[in-house]
Amino acid sequence: MRVLSFGSLNIDYVYEVPRFVGGGETLSALSLSRFSGGKGLNQSVALARAGLEVRHAGAVGRDGLFLLEELRAAGADTGYVEVLEDVSTGHAVIQRTPAGENCILLYGGANRRITREHIDRVLSDFGPGDALVLQNEISELPYLAEQAKKRDMTVALNPSPMEEGLLSLLPSAGYLILNEIEASQLLRGLGKPVPEAGEALAEALAEALPSSAAIVLTLGPQGSLCAAGGRLIRQAAVPVRPVDTTAAGDAYTGFFLAGALSGRGVEWAMEYASAAAAIAVTRPGAAPSIPSREEVLAEMGG
Repeated sequence: MRVLSFGSLNIDYVYEVPRFVGGGETLSALSLSRFSGGKGLNQSVALARAGLEVRHAGAVGRDGLFLLEELRAAGADTGYVEVLEDVSTGHAVIQRTPAGENCILLYGGANRRITREHIDRVLSDFGPGDALVLQNEISELPYLAEQAKKRDMTVALNPSPMEEGLLSLLPSAGYLILNEIEASQLLRGLGKPVPEAGEALAEALAEALPSSAAIVLTLGPQGSLCAAGGRLIRQAAVPVRPVDTTAAGDAYTGFFLAGALSGRGVEWAMEYASAAAAIAVTRPGAAPSIPSREEVLAEMGG
């Protein structure tokens, strides 16, 4: 199976702060670091480090050429990335506290300049048996998902950040991977009641969405759940002391899909993903924190 990750490429500016800045407040940062990031890039890195053959599609400005080097170093192909001359690369301003918590301000830049012509050129090389991985940080997502479905590609959607416009993508998704906040927002958008407990939340999603979709709900320190084929599968989190949680969800998504799409089964894929996320949160940065396949298998005990 060939995997196409069509998603964002960002430059992350990470400010170490004693606490999150409040409205109307000026707060001195303790330090500033620059990392490669963007949910698309992070998930491509995770997919590649997890052992899949990955092709990344997206767009950067001239200031983001180093992001392509980062992708290639991880083992992802960058032949479908366009370099735009008249816009800057997308970027994120991240506040990170001593407890490893973060809040993020996102600027789309080149990520919001994806065109239907670009999408058509890329998808002309893909078809049945291939997979498409999507998030919500680029333009023309409904068209992209629709065209991939027409080509009988398996679509995996991580609806982050969650917006009402993503509801139209749900019928195309074979895999839906999201956290509790995104799940609650999705249910509200569908006009459904929102349960508080994680298991009830997963079950409510399974009832509200097409039965063919596998729904993976990440719960942070409480682990993760997967509702698929009428079953609810539970996976405990690996206990660690977090340093930076920025890429935890992306590491989980990439390693879960690598396990599931390679035919290892959902239970194994969830264990694989949980081990990867646990390692990622013990390291600073987004893409640089994502572990290799060998590290994760060692964490799993071989």
